[in-house]
Amino acid sequence: MAASVPRLVFRFMLRSVIEVMAQAKKKAKSVTHLLIEDGLVSQEQLLSALEQKKQTGKSLARTLIEMGIVSEAKLTEVLAQHLGLEFVDLATYRVDLTAVALLDEKMAQRHLTIPLAFDGDTLIIAMADPTNIFALDDVKMSTGHQVMPVVATKSDIEDAIRTYYRESGDGMEKADEFAEDVLDDKELAALVGSAADDAPMVRFINFVINEAVTAGASDIHFDPQEKEIVIRYRVDGVLHDVKSLPIRTLPALTSRVKIMSDLNIAQKRIPQDGHYEKTVGTKAIDFRVAVLPTVFGEKIVLRILDKSSILLRLNDLGYDGETLAKYENAFRRPNGAILVTGPTGSGKSTTLYGTLNVLNDETKNITTVEDPVEYRLSGINQIQINAKAGLTFASALRSILRTSPDVIMVGEIRDTETAQIAIESALTGHLVFSTLHTNDAPGAITRLTEMGIEPFLTASGIVCVLGQRLGRRLCTCKQPYEPSAELLERLEFGMLDDEKIVLYKPNPTGCARCGGTGYKGRVALVEIMLMTAEIEQLTIEEASTAEIKKIAVEQGMKTMRQDGWDKCRTGMTSIEEVLRVVI
Repeated sequence: MAASVPRLVFRFMLRSVIEVMAQAKKKAKSVTHLLIEDGLVSQEQLLSALEQKKQTGKSLARTLIEMGIVSEAKLTEVLAQHLGLEFVDLATYRVDLTAVALLDEKMAQRHLTIPLAFDGDTLIIAMADPTNIFALDDVKMSTGHQVMPVVATKSDIEDAIRTYYRESGDGMEKADEFAEDVLDDKELAALVGSAADDAPMVRFINFVINEAVTAGASDIHFDPQEKEIVIRYRVDGVLHDVKSLPIRTLPALTSRVKIMSDLNIAQKRIPQDGHYEKTVGTKAIDFRVAVLPTVFGEKIVLRILDKSSILLRLNDLGYDGETLAKYENAFRRPNGAILVTGPTGSGKSTTLYGTLNVLNDETKNITTVEDPVEYRLSGINQIQINAKAGLTFASALRSILRTSPDVIMVGEIRDTETAQIAIESALTGHLVFSTLHTNDAPGAITRLTEMGIEPFLTASGIVCVLGQRLGRRLCTCKQPYEPSAELLERLEFGMLDDEKIVLYKPNPTGCARCGGTGYKGRVALVEIMLMTAEIEQLTIEEASTAEIKKIAVEQGMKTMRQDGWDKCRTGMTSIEEVLRVVI
């Protein structure tokens, strides 16, 4: 009796498999009828394809594709819809390398499938034939994960297998092996310092960099944890976990990055800063490297500085016509100080570089003093701060003034001496640009007073102050909706009587273009405060920020939040995003 139980189980399993396959075949047969119903294939074309099929012995689907009657992508999409599965375009899909690493390349080729990402503990895999239950079972057993199939074209999957198993699988697996041996610093430097393309860690880091640049990331974070290194990209100001490596690969990873950026690989107990350049595709990219010792090892951050971003026009950043006109009137003046305020990562430097590009011509002597110099600008004299050598913002500014500059850019006003020289330079015939860390534009006035600058100098020297934040721009997959009147009133949205407002929100599932986030790109939320006679008087009287802001708004200053609401009206961004970035 006991021996018959496995036989009964086997018969039951076999019958279940046969039934599933029969259902799959039944569905597959009806795809041609679906093509006809959708108007993609006519009866005459179908008959012609059937004749061709008899002669070649190929499948009807392959015959339709080769005859040019229907594209492979469209046929696969119809199949996916018919089976109730999602169709993905692998050319635009961001593949998780940790998912790829779970499946052996030979099995991926045999079943024509490739892992794409994780949905919780479920592994999402792309398949050319999602009805292949044997392939699904093999992948499940091999990876140890429940699997969820999506559909992609055969050619896309073949290309993906060649790409990811050549560039990432090889790099990840060998990088893992690479750290298994205990290596001293000299041996490690010799191995990871190689420029050879087949060096495992070289290939892996190059792949991560290429992927991050393609995704539009501004930073790459290598965060060591207790058992793994979490790799994260900051895209549109928000960090996303993208992959991980075993913690034992950390020595190889940090050594390779340090060698690339000319840092000391033997020093592991103090922070280090470095820099290097690399061409990714057709883009010339500068990388600022920061290494920080933590309890689990050295954390590495690569800040990506895309030189093409400094060529952006100000209206590309989201400056509307009125704000741009006010700002341009200010920076076209021959002298005065223009300050851009906001927290780190609010686009202050990008705005100033964009302004210098407008002003840069052979008639002007433009000099900048920065820490660090983020972008190299042709035709502009740029000075890098070196505190150890005694070259500070203040000392550099004093020297710059002896070289007869027309335009000066000070990377940041950090102390009283720098602020004093910058304001006095603006009063003596120079156009001065700088940044200041305050919450809004009116706050810059009181901040300078708190730093010890005489109010009458501030009132006379400053032309205008910009307050700026960067919010995420809605992707084209955004969804319209009508907000409630109560919500708009609570937010002080500023609606007209009987006005019907249609706003937009991110698509919850996103799309391939935005990587499922609902946002793609960034937009500046800006306020510009001009130094009018009334504000000059308030400055001299050392009025509070609130008092200065009240007068500025009465005189027509649009606040950052109001600018955000206007951009919500036009569908650039969402209410949630404005509330996230603007106080």
